[in-house]
Amino acid sequence: MPIHLTSRVDFTLANYLRVSWEGEHVSFAESALARMAETRRQFLDLLDNDPEIYIYGVTSGYGQNAGLRLSPEQRREHARRLPYGSCSAFGPALPDRLARGIVFARLANFVEGHAAISPDLACAIAKLLAGSEMPEVSMCGQGGAGEILGLAPLFFGVAERFALGEKEALALINGSPCAAALVADAALAGRRRLELAEEVFALSCEAILAPHEHFAAELEELWRDPSESATLARLRALMAGGEVNRRPFQAPVSYRVLPRVLAQLRRTIEAAEAAAGTSLGAITDNPVFLAATSERPEARLYSTGGYHNAMAYPTLDNLAAAMADLCHIADRHTSKLLDGRYSLLPDQLQEDDGLACLGMLQVGYAEQARRAAQRNFLPGSEGGGFGQNDVSAPTFPAWRAQEEAGRCLDAGLAILAVIGSQALFATNRSAPPALAQLILQVRQYVPPLTHSRVLSNDMTALANAFSRRVFASGA
Repeated sequence: MPIHLTSRVDFTLANYLRVSWEGEHVSFAESALARMAETRRQFLDLLDNDPEIYIYGVTSGYGQNAGLRLSPEQRREHARRLPYGSCSAFGPALPDRLARGIVFARLANFVEGHAAISPDLACAIAKLLAGSEMPEVSMCGQGGAGEILGLAPLFFGVAERFALGEKEALALINGSPCAAALVADAALAGRRRLELAEEVFALSCEAILAPHEHFAAELEELWRDPSESATLARLRALMAGGEVNRRPFQAPVSYRVLPRVLAQLRRTIEAAEAAAGTSLGAITDNPVFLAATSERPEARLYSTGGYHNAMAYPTLDNLAAAMADLCHIADRHTSKLLDGRYSLLPDQLQEDDGLACLGMLQVGYAEQARRAAQRNFLPGSEGGGFGQNDVSAPTFPAWRAQEEAGRCLDAGLAILAVIGSQALFATNRSAPPALAQLILQVRQYVPPLTHSRVLSNDMTALANAFSRRVFASGA
């Protein structure tokens, strides 16, 4: 059933999931269409009744031509010309789910009339989500001030079918819906990766028979952090019903700090969900139209910097860093499980079964994730392109970095899951009930080893299965 958009309240992470990942359509409620028509009327009245009004991109040129005043005839001609230079980005495209997410986030500027565009144009943009394929958006070269390089390819196909009026072309490509969609996408993927990571690390803890005291409920009050309490509870639930007789002494550090490192990913996901919730419903147009109200009867247009979402890229950086840290923990767990001096497991887990080389792979993925997780900063020097565009936001590179770190984590979890599965097989143990489904999935792709064999195809299949789980309905 299509989502009916009545106001910005409808731009939630839950609705983003339905539209972007699950392919749901949207439509505007009649009340929203009436509001758009009224704000469009007020905007045109403002232009007609105030010949001296100065509005960026409407009564002036764009960018470095912001100081150029346009006559009424020039502004109408200016409105009909699309800035095709904005369709210059090239390179690998974002996944289709993200193109859909950007369109959904774009509609937030329309639904309450702040873009001052016609209802017909707004509905045409919304109908993009009913199509079978979205226009492609390059994930590379996105270095401009604002998001015009990402937005223009999405919307100019629709715009070409309209006789655009003043401000309408600008309203399609200004603002920061790309940042809203990128951080929302990362938050959704992060939540699912966290669930997967908790299961695989719980399997690792069971494989090495880590003492239950490392995850005791009493630690929740001692540590006094909600994210850590939730993680401790989740690990206990996953290991419930497992082996009763644990090792008589503490597990290596990487096992004892696990709840706190996992909790850091949980914490960054919660921050990403909050940032997405704020960003999806934010009005980020430039200039932004403020309709007349009973409290303030004059309509206004303000030039703003709403197209620069300064919370998005640090949030994405933090997600990448948390996932890189977990890749390192997965590497440490792998090395300890493969070393009988620490794992107390039999020689069946050692080099003659071909598992030792998985430890080398683990190091490689952890290092790749660490490099992907380098902090993004505002570009130096003339970092926005030209003219007025002297600052750009590194949101696209930050999303790509966390995406790479996430894929590395999927691979690292696949490696650790195989070794944990083999540990249970070698010691003739069953998985705790909550981990039984995980063991079935792991062994579907990588059956327990009874002799040395090539593992690359099996490992690829399992890592891809983990990634599909993360992006279910959104791959």
